Amino acid sequence: MDGVVLVLYVGFLVYLVARLARRYDRDAADYLLAGRALSLPAFVGTLVASWYGGILGVGEYGYRFGISNWLVFGVPYYVAALLFAFFVAGRARRSPYVSIPDALRKNYGATAGRIGGAVVFVMTAPAAYVLMIGTLFAFVFGMPAWLGVLLGTVLSLGYVVRGGLRAVVRTDLFQFGLMFGAFAVAVLFLLARHGIAPLRDGVPATHWTWHGGNDPQYVLVWFFIALATLIEPAFYQRVFAARSPETARKGIFVSVAFWIFFDGLTTLAALYARALLPETTDPILAFPELAMESFPGWLAALFFIGMLATIMSTVDTNGFIAAATLANLVAREGEEELSERAAARTRIGILGTGVWVAVLAVLSESIVDLWHDLGSIGTPALLLPMLGCLYARLRIRRAWVPVWILAPGALAAVWLFAGAGGRYPLGIEPIYVGLGASVAIRTV
Repeated sequence: MDGVVLVLYVGFLVYLVARLARRYDRDAADYLLAGRALSLPAFVGTLVASWYGGILGVGEYGYRFGISNWLVFGVPYYVAALLFAFFVAGRARRSPYVSIPDALRKNYGATAGRIGGAVVFVMTAPAAYVLMIGTLFAFVFGMPAWLGVLLGTVLSLGYVVRGGLRAVVRTDLFQFGLMFGAFAVAVLFLLARHGIAPLRDGVPATHWTWHGGNDPQYVLVWFFIALATLIEPAFYQRVFAARSPETARKGIFVSVAFWIFFDGLTTLAALYARALLPETTDPILAFPELAMESFPGWLAALFFIGMLATIMSTVDTNGFIAAATLANLVAREGEEELSERAAARTRIGILGTGVWVAVLAVLSESIVDLWHDLGSIGTPALLLPMLGCLYARLRIRRAWVPVWILAPGALAAVWLFAGAGGRYPLGIEPIYVGLGASVAIRTV
């Protein structure tokens, strides 16, 4: 049944893109920014779906630490998204920029733009999400993990080559319905079948505490990692593509409400997984195991597709952004990002991005660790320089900007690698060191 549903799912995605290809004349602005005409429903649907790809990581964390999942992967990101809506969205949409590297280049010069572009490429390359797809395919179909990663990469990025951002948005709306529908039906089934007794009797007491048994500093660090939202390329891309600044701001407010609701569904599902599954269950497979052990065949298939839709909506978004960023890294100086050459290079860049993320995914072991590590390096590197593009009083002299980007990111990376196993020098998380360096350079 999973196989049949998967074929139907992929077939419908292809159908959506084929229809899209017949309806639009895709110039560069249309291909890269959907003509800057996203309506409020389209903006909300694509932002909600594309920013919530880490479903297996959420299941892993919720299975291990309970409702702390909502505090770690929910609340910090709601706060950051609201900050983005209040202080960034309007200015970004009214600006002449089309991407983060474009903003850095126009404010600080070509060198800063290329360095920032390299950081954006590393941050957006969706290795963690391709790893999740590979994990799902390996679990359900019994294929090797590397083959699942390869298949997931092709499925997630193949249709973007043809349709660009419009294809991403159109398919995200479909994925949005699948992810909410699958998890809502699953949670209602679990409540009807088991009631709340398993949650009361089969879940460790620490799973009902705000910290989940973790060191409070570990929980706190996610509030700083969530600041990556202020430099999240998917947010900027959607804002640049929105019909108006008001559409962008209002769309983020509505999106936060949807994320709160979906986090409630996923946290409940993770708690049921902890209560109903053996303690020997691999946490990263908490949701797939829950489907196989607790759901009838039709619901297991729907739940699997809901998880796949949640992940693929992020892979196509981040893969497309990474490809566009890669394309502009090799562009000639002075060439605009919304040129036909840039669109053509982006199509080729999707292939290079696919190879990169597939290799990185195969070499990775933990989804949550990937989020932590990339966020700890990328946020200090780009946060203040990008805000400086929108708020002139935060800028520094052009000659120092490459150092402003490189030094905090490099220092955070060194601190990260020096703390193998999470034992960082002086007990300080890498992101604090990087952000401190960025503030120091700005002050000096």
